[in-house]
Amino acid sequence: MNIKETKQSIVQAGYKAVEELIKVAEEKIITNTEDDVSADRLKNAAATKKLAIFDAFEILNRIEEEKNILENKPKDAEDKKVFKGFAERRSK
Repeated sequence: MNIKETKQSIVQAGYKAVEELIKVAEEKIITNTEDDVSADRLKNAAATKKLAIFDAFEILNRIEEEKNILENKPKDAEDKKVFKGFAERRSK
């Protein structure tokens, strides 16, 4: 197995991981099985969902980067912009 095939396998695994994270994010926080749901449990459940969503976006961004590398596409022009402070811009 060469590097390109390995990266493609990793990309496919990344898509599967994103699907699992979506399932976590879609799960209900409050179920009808318990009458007393503490604030800590609600907070932890919400934090878990937030983490799952952010992880999914991070994985998707990395997958896109790797696919562009595999397809020999150049990076976006936006990535090349460097934000400088006032002093750095005026120092020329």
